[in-house]
Amino acid sequence: MSMVDGPTPLHTAKGDQAAENREAVGTPPGSSAAARRRGWFSGLGEKWQALPRQKQWAFLIVVVILAYLLPVINPPLISTEPGNDFALACQTMAIWALVAVGLNIVIGYAGLLDLGYIAFFAVGSYVTAMLTSSDSTFLKIPYLWTIPVAMAVTMFFGVLLGVPTLRLRGDYLAIVTLGFGEIVRILATIIPAMKGQVGFQNVGHPPGTDASGVPIFANSNGTPWYWLTLTILIIVLLLAGNLERSRVGRNWIAIREDEDAAETMGVPTFKYKVWAFAIGAGVGGLSGALMSGQVGFVNNQKFDVVTSVLFVAAVVLGGAGNKVGAILGGALVAYIPLRFTAIADYKYLIFGLALVLIMIYRAHGLLAARQQLLAYGRNAYAAVRASADARAARAKAEPGKEVSS
Repeated sequence: MSMVDGPTPLHTAKGDQAAENREAVGTPPGSSAAARRRGWFSGLGEKWQALPRQKQWAFLIVVVILAYLLPVINPPLISTEPGNDFALACQTMAIWALVAVGLNIVIGYAGLLDLGYIAFFAVGSYVTAMLTSSDSTFLKIPYLWTIPVAMAVTMFFGVLLGVPTLRLRGDYLAIVTLGFGEIVRILATIIPAMKGQVGFQNVGHPPGTDASGVPIFANSNGTPWYWLTLTILIIVLLLAGNLERSRVGRNWIAIREDEDAAETMGVPTFKYKVWAFAIGAGVGGLSGALMSGQVGFVNNQKFDVVTSVLFVAAVVLGGAGNKVGAILGGALVAYIPLRFTAIADYKYLIFGLALVLIMIYRAHGLLAARQQLLAYGRNAYAAVRASADARAARAKAEPGKEVSS
């Protein structure tokens, strides 16, 4: 090494990312080197972005129709039968996808590590059970009315947790949220009105019966529950997408990337972090309300730390910051134990190995969040550089002529 070379820099995560960014600038977007750096789905993403808006919506409509028909078609290759009813499996996957979308607001958009998200899921479940179950002594209201009530209560708890704790960052915030999740489970155990392990049976469901008088939304009939959950998931997905592109979403991303820099630039970071906690909590409560209605039973055994960690794993597996990736991750985490019942006892080992492999080969998840502004900046720089190179080539070919700028 010559004396002018300087010391060899150490390899760190931020240093490697900065090196990739420097190499990517000026690299033609269609080159194979750029495609290898961007990942496996880069070509698909570029083709999707290049499609007109009308074609994108037409394709999405087809995907949504196929999603609604999934429990009716029951494809043999992905069916969970005979071990598990496929319609109920679809309902479970839709619930987990909805949970992952809500947690993605907290982790993926705002960059807040929440290990106690199960607490909001539990609050939504208990609110629905206590307002509809025949075992409850509280005021009874129709099931569908409990959904907005559950969301409002869980958003209140999200603010209640966020205000005193969101001054913390990183590992400290993770520990506090983990403790909050355990506090909710313990309270459900020791408060007599919440019935501990006995729980609440005969939780309410949406109205309606078929021709034989059997409730349409029976606990064993997964298809209508899946259709209801999928409809709510699509609505939440559209709202989350609009929120991501709004001023609030841009502030969340700024906080995620560098909270100190965002605060220096005038972003009220604490306020937007509380908003992220509240909105994410509302979606978690909505998921819990749907789950309790479909299962028809709620007790304190369903809301442990392991389930909360699996929620986080679903977001990381799909790709934090990407709402479609969150849906994919949540559906996969729910689907694998249902599809392979014989190895369901080893699901945590399987998820652990899967996460290790993904961190090695796909560090940002199956569908990583695209940094649109950075991508546009690179493309603009590449276009300017290509234009300058073309002018230089013309000037070299015709040295007697002045090339206009």
